[in-house]
Amino acid sequence: MNLLHLLLLLSPTSPLSIPRLPTPSRIFTTSNYLDAQSLSTKLAQHKPNEVKTVAIIGGGLSGLACAKYLVDAGHVPIIYESRSILGGKTSAFYNPTTDPSSSDSIETGLHIFFGAYPNMMNLFTELNIHDRLQWQPHRMTFALPSIPGGFTSFNFPDNVPSPLNMAYAILTNNKMLSLTDKLKMLPGLLPMYIRGQSFIDEQDDLSVTEFMEKYGMPESVKIELFNAMGKALDFIDSEKLSMGVILTAMNRFINEADGSQTAFLDGNQPERLCEPLKEYIEGKGGRVITGIPVDEVITDDTGLIKHLIMRDGSKVTADHYVSAMPVDVFKRILPHAWSRNTFFKGLKNLKGVPVINLQIWFDGKIKSSKRGLCFSRSECLSVYADMSLNVEEYYNEKESMLSLVFAPADKSMGGQRDWIKENDEEIVEETLKELRRLFPGELYEKETPGGVKVKKYAVVRTPRSVYAALPGMNVHRPTQATPIPNFTLAGDWTSQKYLGSMEGAVYAGKLAAEVVVEGRVGEGKWEREGMKPGGNRGETPIAFGGGQVGIGDDFIGHD
Repeated sequence: MNLLHLLLLLSPTSPLSIPRLPTPSRIFTTSNYLDAQSLSTKLAQHKPNEVKTVAIIGGGLSGLACAKYLVDAGHVPIIYESRSILGGKTSAFYNPTTDPSSSDSIETGLHIFFGAYPNMMNLFTELNIHDRLQWQPHRMTFALPSIPGGFTSFNFPDNVPSPLNMAYAILTNNKMLSLTDKLKMLPGLLPMYIRGQSFIDEQDDLSVTEFMEKYGMPESVKIELFNAMGKALDFIDSEKLSMGVILTAMNRFINEADGSQTAFLDGNQPERLCEPLKEYIEGKGGRVITGIPVDEVITDDTGLIKHLIMRDGSKVTADHYVSAMPVDVFKRILPHAWSRNTFFKGLKNLKGVPVINLQIWFDGKIKSSKRGLCFSRSECLSVYADMSLNVEEYYNEKESMLSLVFAPADKSMGGQRDWIKENDEEIVEETLKELRRLFPGELYEKETPGGVKVKKYAVVRTPRSVYAALPGMNVHRPTQATPIPNFTLAGDWTSQKYLGSMEGAVYAGKLAAEVVVEGRVGEGKWEREGMKPGGNRGETPIAFGGGQVGIGDDFIGHD
């Protein structure tokens, strides 16, 4: 625990300043949670005939989860993380200042936990850290673009089972979607509710627009609802997004009474989630090594991995190897001998989505700011939250700090401009334009000199984040089991039902651990001939799957 977090805990107002809600009890009774619990039990009860040393490349949530369940199963995982910090796409670092108590966490994104995250919730149970989740009242809040400063919420009633609670939330909101529009949504949503995942998988080839045309949904549904959902779930405009993404989320929200209820972690992810995982892994005999990137995977004539060559020139050998890297980074080190294997050919179709996250500190309180996650419904902003109202680490009675997701971040994903290439000042100014619409009269302008001013800001670019869920991409996601007997895949981009998300990362890591434990090998024709793989190369944070940080005011950069 660093000095900042200690001071927060010792503060007489901090622990009680933000109301705490308990973890919704119904999430522990869903079939998905019970399945997650069952797999945990299965792995923990495993008695290996031979203890394997497993080298895991990548210390994000998927790699950490994989290592956690491997030590539970009696094996010895060793994580090799290229950067000095854990967390991957959920990593964060502290802005160094002369006064440690005034340091601020710079996070790579606005990370929200949902009740419909069964494997994540099961992991919190196993680590005994549910008290670190700061649950919000069960509602979904949207800005009203036609009314500056206007917001509306879908409020889910307490103690009402699904799907009745969602039906109530939708039908009682009269500011978004007419009753006619709501009724016209049913032809497309009823098959999803009745048939479940099989129906959802069949829609992956359709964009949101194509699906709506097929089922006669009015354009207003996309404008009012699906646009906001698409940018929040995958940072892509709904014109380009696979409808499978929207349906996957809605299916969970409809079928699980507390599935759409949200929570914030009470501090940054590396300290409050990754550190407990690291301590657990190392406490049971595993190891977590940071700051040494893998440079090359060396294979023998049969395709088996012989060893890893690290950036410092050292070699790593293990009984088994797991990649828990983002897809773009994995393609960077894909062995020449594997590149034309049938199993790996689909990787050329998968790529990460660019996204930008901003943290803006103001010198005063934005009075009309709300608790919880808000959908901004603007051209450039996806979702945002006032962290000073929601998260213990950032609590401040006098000043606001907003964390905002700027998406789509380039034209290929439906953005107005290639914002990912623009300078920080332009991105911040565009964001402030939207904030002035959301909070009219509250932000400083020449016309409103009494408004709050920007104190400092951080802009974090992630040029390759979660995989781009464009139509038809789901079929290219590989299984965790591969044709290589001593190699397994993890990562939220691999085949699993929870999208590219924190839940997907944890679940894929857990499935990868199961593959290693059971010694399973996937299908795929082996071909000796290969071609040089593509992917991101170099020594920047981008090459390792991290966010490239731009800092305003007195902040400095961090790799």
